[in-house]
Amino acid sequence: MNASYNTETSEFCLEGRLIDFVIKDGYKLKGLLLGTAEGECYVKLAKHLRAAFDLRLAQGTWLQVVGYKKRDIKKDKVILKAERVMAARSEIGSVATLTPVQEPPAMKTSQAKAGKNKHTILVCQKSDCMKRGGKAVCQALEAALSNRGLEDKVTIKGTGCMKKCKAGPNIVMPDKTRYSRIPSTQVPIIMDKHFADVVEEQPDSCAEILSDHCKFGGM
Repeated sequence: MNASYNTETSEFCLEGRLIDFVIKDGYKLKGLLLGTAEGECYVKLAKHLRAAFDLRLAQGTWLQVVGYKKRDIKKDKVILKAERVMAARSEIGSVATLTPVQEPPAMKTSQAKAGKNKHTILVCQKSDCMKRGGKAVCQALEAALSNRGLEDKVTIKGTGCMKKCKAGPNIVMPDKTRYSRIPSTQVPIIMDKHFADVVEEQPDSCAEILSDHCKFGGM
């Protein structure tokens, strides 16, 4: 029988809590493990989602996933492939953008009310950069943001290839300054250099900092 008659393809849309990321070879993001009403569910991410997906997303976050479902009739096996991943309706306004999809209006309104535009640090997440210490750099950036109380003012965004693979890890700061071959131990120094004025503007109240932190799901 022809292979095309052995499979059925249809669209799907589901909601569930993020259980974990599915990583292959120690650094390659392949998909998401979600907890749904029917139980645990593995969803494979389309290629255009893998490079830009925010790996800082907290476990337990409600997500809505839209994509294509392929069923192998002969093997009775179903594969879910995500084309879009968004905050579930109950989470909109409290979770940062997950994939390079147009930002929901509710989230834009939330940011407008805050009256503050986030600074964005770009980090290459392609394999060459990750092999050269990109994962450690991401972790160091997250720690530096947390230690300085900058989670509500600065976001880290993974990108595709920056065309300097052999000089990885590669990052680009909000003022367009590029750093290559950056060791994770140098991250605190770079953060202090670029965000010293932002740190000085932080509120004195720990409660206020914690409140803002929780608005973004702890990321």
